[in-house]
Amino acid sequence: QVQLVESGGGLVQAGGSLRLSCAASGRTFSSYSMGWFRQAPGKEREFVAAISWSTYYADSVKGRFTISRDNAKNTVYLQMNTLKPEDTAVYYCAADRRPASTLDSGYDYWGQGTQVTVSS
Repeated sequence: QVQLVESGGGLVQAGGSLRLSCAASGRTFSSYSMGWFRQAPGKEREFVAAISWSTYYADSVKGRFTISRDNAKNTVYLQMNTLKPEDTAVYYCAADRRPASTLDSGYDYWGQGTQVTVSS
């Protein structure tokens, strides 16, 4: 079992930056693929970024967002730069022992989400 807790969300102006963190429980964090997803009001949850041995990004965030992990701290990060109003959503952290996936069905463990709001 893995428990995930996101933090770092908030309100930011367009063009600004935020860094999300996701702290994971457990002693085998390094063996998990980690992903970030987001869900805007009235929309389906969508893939943002994932990390295992490589990193993967949605086209909509490529070049603006960076996913990274610190296995010593059991934490995965999502650095978000040049934020746009369309980035407004609840951001979820996800984990799984399988290879990184861009599908939410590829992750068994999920955090509770953190709200990111980008004002224009």
